[in-house]
Amino acid sequence: MLALLHTSPVHVPVFDALRDAAHPGLDLRHHVHAELLERARREGPEAVTEAVGDVLRRAVAQGARAVLCTCSTIGAVAESAAAGVPVLRVDRPMAATAVAAGPRVVVLAALRSTLAPTAVLVEEEAGRAGRPLLLRTRLVEGAWDRFEAGDTEGYLRLVAEAAEAVTADDTDVIVLAQASMALAREAARTPVPVLASPALGLAAGAAAARLGHLDPAGSCGGVSAEAGVG
Repeated sequence: MLALLHTSPVHVPVFDALRDAAHPGLDLRHHVHAELLERARREGPEAVTEAVGDVLRRAVAQGARAVLCTCSTIGAVAESAAAGVPVLRVDRPMAATAVAAGPRVVVLAALRSTLAPTAVLVEEEAGRAGRPLLLRTRLVEGAWDRFEAGDTEGYLRLVAEAAEAVTADDTDVIVLAQASMALAREAARTPVPVLASPALGLAAGAAAARLGHLDPAGSCGGVSAEAGVG
């Protein structure tokens, strides 16, 4: 069984659909805690360390063989927790795929608190792979207000437009920092590869749950880059 730690309920049907399409038979258990993101935005991700650890331990007590954290803002906190099972942040496989695509990486985020954690993650993966990196981050202004207002269509439109504004002269690959941005990957009309985290992250989480440890083949768990490229 793979447990998923979410900070928004919108992720539940997304990951259920991905499971049904690519990992039939995988038992998913969703743990939704919006308050973790709210507090992390106010006080910093480290402020939720204890609370995240409590959630992870409850998930393990309920039978989880691995945990996938789908929130980029608190992903590093979750990944560093001592849970007794593999804990993977959903965006790490995406970051590994991004640095393999080329040195020029643009990160798009709708939430300012996500920019720094995602940038650090991409830098980690570039260092791990021994690859050069020219990283830039961009906030999609106004997008998170649309998300919080329940205007999913408007939210995704702003993200897609931001991706379209990044040209092949600017970058080798675009990273959508938050799992909630994933559907904008299909909508963006751009020749630049666009990476989203849910499919890549779920594949790595499924492998960890099956093996009982993170795949030693690499951060992507053997996932093809095409799984996250539009």
